[in-house]
Amino acid sequence: MAGRIQPGPEIIRTGTELRSMPLLPEIRLHQAGDPISMWQQTEQAAGRDVLDPPFWAFPWAGGQALARYLLDHPEAVRGRRVIDVASGSGLVAIAAARAGAGAVTAYDIDPLAVAAIGVNAAANGVTVRAVGADILDGDGPPPPGADLVLVADAFYERDLAGQVTAFLDRCQARGTGVLVGDLGRRYLPYSRLTALASYDVPGLGALESRDVVRTTVWTLSGPSAPA
Repeated sequence: MAGRIQPGPEIIRTGTELRSMPLLPEIRLHQAGDPISMWQQTEQAAGRDVLDPPFWAFPWAGGQALARYLLDHPEAVRGRRVIDVASGSGLVAIAAARAGAGAVTAYDIDPLAVAAIGVNAAANGVTVRAVGADILDGDGPPPPGADLVLVADAFYERDLAGQVTAFLDRCQARGTGVLVGDLGRRYLPYSRLTALASYDVPGLGALESRDVVRTTVWTLSGPSAPA
């Protein structure tokens, strides 16, 4: 529509600060200081007030824990084809690339997140293929496939959590490994998960009810039991 723009990399660079995180000094992300003001900036730039929240502008707890795990355990991704689902800022995808993954593809449905993934990957000197697509309705990893699926902070809403879990089940049935990072949201499928490591993630006061949040990295266990 005339007079309206599609926010892109420029608002990511100008509306955020490039900095690292206490748990992840190796990685820098374009981060916003305040969720509401960043949301308002992107809506004003677009000339409309129905944009998705700027999940891409913050390093969420599950993503930080999963990224830390990959950097500490590069054997989990080294040489493997990796996809990151609901990637947001691209933090987990960037960590996978730094840890030596053979190829990394990050998926998100928010065009601004896709732009942020590209900007953040470039800031860290790694190659991540950023794709704007909803892959949860697919029957497994999209072509050309994947050896490992990563997902963090995607179990905060019932329907989304159900879609993600079903997608991970389909991936696992095809022989794809699965790693999950989450602080223990309500719809996390605990009965399907095995804990691998836990981290105290600091600096989350603007996003969570407390500044330091204990967050776990999990692997997906066996198939769901019949209903």
